[in-house]
Amino acid sequence: MSNPTTRVLALLELLQTHGLMRGAELAARLEVDPRTLRRYIQTLEDLGIPVTAERGRDGGYRLMHGFKLPPMMFTNDEAVALSLGLLASRNLGLSDAAPAGEGALSKLQRVMPDNLRRRVQAIGETVTLGIARSTSSGDPEILATLGASAQNRQRVRIQYQAPNQNKTERSIDPYGLAYLNGGWYAVGYCHLRKDLRSFRLDRILSADLMPQSFGRPEHFDPLSFLRTAIATMPRAFSVTVLLHADLATAKEEILASLGILEPTSDGILLHAQVEDLHWMARELARLSVSFEIRHPTELNDLLAKHVQTLMALAKK
Repeated sequence: MSNPTTRVLALLELLQTHGLMRGAELAARLEVDPRTLRRYIQTLEDLGIPVTAERGRDGGYRLMHGFKLPPMMFTNDEAVALSLGLLASRNLGLSDAAPAGEGALSKLQRVMPDNLRRRVQAIGETVTLGIARSTSSGDPEILATLGASAQNRQRVRIQYQAPNQNKTERSIDPYGLAYLNGGWYAVGYCHLRKDLRSFRLDRILSADLMPQSFGRPEHFDPLSFLRTAIATMPRAFSVTVLLHADLATAKEEILASLGILEPTSDGILLHAQVEDLHWMARELARLSVSFEIRHPTELNDLLAKHVQTLMALAKK
């Protein structure tokens, strides 16, 4: 809780929840000294929130008797949107996302009218979202730093740990953040490699803002770049398949992270990099459009064997 604004809001929440609280306890809860606590009390008073100080052994601070913040007014649609957003945050792979979401939902429910509170509670108890659970969680503070860096066009210094455990210190210009296949990534220009790169959030050990600013390319799409980078990453096998379909149909059939689609006069060429040709054969078998395998030739045999296996299973 390093942000002063966060501490002021936390102070207000404590006073609303517990009523009278001793100054020492409040300071300990907020992790500040008594002088800073008094400054936060003054901030609340400047905002028009009346805080009274009661002296003596059993004294402390409390909100003025009868004072309540005005209720937050949400439409039914707004309440549903908030609830679904908080439910989705549970699967986003950030270590503090779940408790933070539960805390936010609890605060909202306390100030909602009864009918909206019941509606929100029903969603939380009955709705399950099929979002791919993150396999690469990271520090939400690093995510926040990178988000601020991208928004303000401010360079950031990171310490990055590669899969082989080697650590490097880099200066990067984050153009944006993306969440794909259960992982968070920062996408931007790496001054060490002098090229565009993507960085998995769980491999970033630290991130610190630098004074230098940068320009971002117009219409840059971090998610599109990330999908292309993953699809074209060199792997054990290069695969080329001609799809007898138009581009719109091919995009519906092929996952964006599987490969690159290239329109030609004969159809759409799929260029993919894969580690396992058996897996690629299974992916091709599920397509609803006809196709020709251009490369490698052994993929034709693997596909034929997979089809025979499926036919044998269908006869049982």
